[in-house]
Amino acid sequence: MFEFGFTEEQEMWREVVRDFTNKEIKPIAAKIDEEAKIPEKLIKQLGELGALGIAFPEEYGGGGFGEIGYCISQEEIARGCMSTATMIGAHQSIGANVIYLGGNEEQKQKYLTPLASGEKLAAFCLTEAQAGSDSFNLKTKAELVDGYWVLNGEKLWITNGGIADIVSVFARTPKGISAFIVETNTPGFFAGPPEKKMGIKGSTTNAITFDNVKVPQENLIGIDGRGFLIAMKTLDAGRLGLGAACLGAAKELLELSTNYAKEREQFDEPISHFQAIQFYLAEMATMIYNMESIVYRTAVDYDKGKNISRQTAMVKLYCSESLDEIADRAVQIHGGMGYSRELPIERFYRDSRINRIFEGTNEIQKTIIARDVLKKKGVM
Repeated sequence: MFEFGFTEEQEMWREVVRDFTNKEIKPIAAKIDEEAKIPEKLIKQLGELGALGIAFPEEYGGGGFGEIGYCISQEEIARGCMSTATMIGAHQSIGANVIYLGGNEEQKQKYLTPLASGEKLAAFCLTEAQAGSDSFNLKTKAELVDGYWVLNGEKLWITNGGIADIVSVFARTPKGISAFIVETNTPGFFAGPPEKKMGIKGSTTNAITFDNVKVPQENLIGIDGRGFLIAMKTLDAGRLGLGAACLGAAKELLELSTNYAKEREQFDEPISHFQAIQFYLAEMATMIYNMESIVYRTAVDYDKGKNISRQTAMVKLYCSESLDEIADRAVQIHGGMGYSRELPIERFYRDSRINRIFEGTNEIQKTIIARDVLKKKGVM
């Protein structure tokens, strides 16, 4: 395993999450995919484990492991089920993280604490029909009326939207885009039916409607009109966690492919003896080495408080593209069995594709990277 100066506590956390994934997630991963639902029991177990708030400080009910600990967690969980890793990412890395990054102390105590402890689940509401990659163009409105912010509009493709207790919502006010904490049991909050997706089918994805939803004035996060900056900073962390999940899935695919290549025989010898297969495995391993390197290098800088917008865009771009290539090679190595639902390869192949789209399409990541390169004349 790539050594990046992990502490003994971080290594112990990895072992804890790996053991949990092997015992509790992998045995039901196919069922999660087939039934398009993560069992409530598993979500509760993840909360009890500490996986739903591992990045946040202990004073807010978290594990205090920072972004490095979170990336370790997502890497190991994604080896078992990308749907579960996606649910956790939407909850911790973006939904709850908005409150941690932009909220005041009272908001953190009231809302972040139950989210970090796993008592409640979060979602991140930014995307709209005409505001996907162009997220600044959102139309959901918030008006201040009699001491309440009244929200009206619709959000699309919201992970955890139908199962969240608390959502971080971005809406347009007369001063610009602002962020709000909304409890989903508030009258006027409606979650549409779960979307039917090609991959990560176990994660719940919904359209959300806000019909005159009254939000207490104190639930404004940060400064009115400055919410877009909070959204972009939050997505930096989201992209890094996504890269970690891609890394975990890639490692699992390499392990499965290596074992299969040693066992599968053609022409009276294991296919691992064939140069074509060896080259596939070598390419997969090389991409994984690079993925691991940039994920944890960036996580270290994130925990040091550095500006890592360019780096997280690189992580998201490279790791999602690499996972797609690794998944494709894994299917090829497995042949017909890789195309069959009898093995998890087919599920990983379907699950991998979304990573090039959500958290900002890869085309957007290239734009972010290029702008920063031009601004700094190539200097990191």
